Amino acid sequence: MKKFAFLLLVNLFAFSFCFGQQPKFITDDLDAYINKGLKDWNLPGLAIAIVKDGKVVVMKGYGVRNVKTNEPVDENTLFMIASNTKLFTATALAQLEADKKISLDDKISKYFPDYTLYDPNTTALINIRDMLSHHMGTKTFQGDFTFWNSTFSRKGIMDKMKLMKPHAQFRQSYGYCNSCFLTAGQVIEAATGKTWQAEVQDSILTPLGMTNTYITPAKMADLKDAAQPYTTSYTGIITPLPYDNVENLAPAAGLVSCVKDIAKWLTMQVDSGKYEGKQIIPWKALQRTRDVNTIISSRKSRYLPSNFSGYGLGLEIMDYNGKQVFSHTGGADGFVTNTCFVPEEHLAITILTNNDNQDFFEALRYQILDAYLGVPATDRSALFLKGFNDEMKESVKATNDMKARVKDSAPELPLSAYAGKYDNTLFGSIEISAVKTGLSVKFNNHVNFSADLKYMDNGEWLLTYSNLSYGIFPLKFTLDKGKVVSAVFKVNDELEYDPYLFTKAVQ
Repeated sequence: MKKFAFLLLVNLFAFSFCFGQQPKFITDDLDAYINKGLKDWNLPGLAIAIVKDGKVVVMKGYGVRNVKTNEPVDENTLFMIASNTKLFTATALAQLEADKKISLDDKISKYFPDYTLYDPNTTALINIRDMLSHHMGTKTFQGDFTFWNSTFSRKGIMDKMKLMKPHAQFRQSYGYCNSCFLTAGQVIEAATGKTWQAEVQDSILTPLGMTNTYITPAKMADLKDAAQPYTTSYTGIITPLPYDNVENLAPAAGLVSCVKDIAKWLTMQVDSGKYEGKQIIPWKALQRTRDVNTIISSRKSRYLPSNFSGYGLGLEIMDYNGKQVFSHTGGADGFVTNTCFVPEEHLAITILTNNDNQDFFEALRYQILDAYLGVPATDRSALFLKGFNDEMKESVKATNDMKARVKDSAPELPLSAYAGKYDNTLFGSIEISAVKTGLSVKFNNHVNFSADLKYMDNGEWLLTYSNLSYGIFPLKFTLDKGKVVSAVFKVNDELEYDPYLFTKAVQ
């Protein structure tokens, strides 16, 4: 009996010791903080997992995955993790290098002799590591309006990359590039005969037991437990969005997963490539992904305890209160997500959400880092929310002001004069046709995607995309001698920063 009592005391002490390692914010405040965040940020649902010292200490869902059905989010709820896919692609390539099947310094021309970029010198020099480090010299998100949700094949996208004029010198600046990651992913098949999908499945997902992770599902809506994507952009009203189909950009953004599976991936990351005692990824391959290849910033952050940030291979690296932190975010229409790990603290975090117009998913990550890394308490959500709300009010007001300008005014020319085919060298063609309410726009090379144009005044039209996440903007046609010459189309900065000029075809 005394022996039993002694063992019971030992076990209770061990339990208390392990439990006591978790910060008060995690044990006492996390639920309330997240529930308040959902309300403050108009966020339907969120799933989170925290791994500490090799154990999952938090794995939970909050809110709903669908506001109509009120189905709750749990650890199995599926979200598009978007650019968090990039580290899977980079890791698969680094593992092939460790196996001496490729070198990350191999030139792209070794595998694709006809591959061409805008600058011939870049074409001759660019290698796999450049592609995984955003070194090409293009602007962040350049080309994404053309490629995202398009019908272009992966080869078709690679062929079009020669039309992307860089704004900076090769290897001299950071320009986040999805088509570069696609190209790197395609090297896998060119080098081994095995598709990107098969390599990621066989080398990462299956060994980790990530059985609820899907590689570019054709119809995410048909998957059990899939979260519905939403946005509040431009209107402030929670609005459902269609699921993205980014099969063509899969190595950059194609994975769908849940926190239960991502926790396995992160557990492996903080245990030097091991999971459940088995070496899944060689340590030298993981090191390769974590080496800084591109400088992002060397200036002290205004809001965070950080001084430096850089980009490895599918990973952002930063200092945070003296610790080295590896992370990435992912954004798809209706979804924003993050993954984060601090190996020296044996700590990892993932947060998945289904409203693309909020910063709570990042505020929560930093709040958790603060708690574990000894940063004085600051309400990150409240800090981020003020600026967000101010910007949101301005955006909604701008949208409502434009809508109020749609009355009975007539444009300069008959509607039929605006109708016709318009071309952009990179994007391809669009078709504008006259309808009762104004003009309708069909985007060729894109499925189930359109826009409408309603005349406001002073030569400006209200442009509204069928997918609200793309935006609501004013549009103006260029006229010359009573004829329509061109039009400039803008999309959400989260898709692409620069507008596209479409020139009307001569009829």
